Amino acid sequence: MTVRLGEADVGASAGWQDAGRSAATGEAKVEDHKIVQRNLALQREWYGEPLGDRVRRLVVAFNVSQAQLADVLGISAPMLSQVMSGRRAKIGNPAVLARMIMLERKVLTPDVATGAPEALQRALDDVRESKPTVSRDNLPVNGDESVAYPVLRRVADRTELQHAADLLHEDFPAIAELFRRAIRAAGQR
Repeated sequence: MTVRLGEADVGASAGWQDAGRSAATGEAKVEDHKIVQRNLALQREWYGEPLGDRVRRLVVAFNVSQAQLADVLGISAPMLSQVMSGRRAKIGNPAVLARMIMLERKVLTPDVATGAPEALQRALDDVRESKPTVSRDNLPVNGDESVAYPVLRRVADRTELQHAADLLHEDFPAIAELFRRAIRAAGQR
């Protein structure tokens, strides 16, 4: 016995398959949403907040595109997008995270805070060219100690800095020398 299907029968069959695909697609979207929510919760736990929020602040602060920021951080633009959206939970490369922290800290420096385009570009170039290493005792966040000088000079005058350097010299020579460099830098202004 041969059964012949008409166009209406084929159309009805195709419609049923489309409905099945729609249900499967809807289930996949719900599952994707759950994964994203879980990943965003993990980001809050690991990084203090969703990485998308942190990255968006950097994009605005440095007036760059997401792709330009990805280049500075040393991560592909698609990977950065996945981390931002929560499709990925973490940044796998510790050097990328270190560069992101470096940029977050540079936003707080006086010259970058002014928003001057040349200062922004200089900060981006510094971070792009950095080769951070991350170990148990070392998470580089800013290689330019001169950003500490204005802060030190706001909390202590030259005499106080010199006195502190003298007191610290024997046990903490690196800190004492930092204070002395802050004093010298104040004299050069």
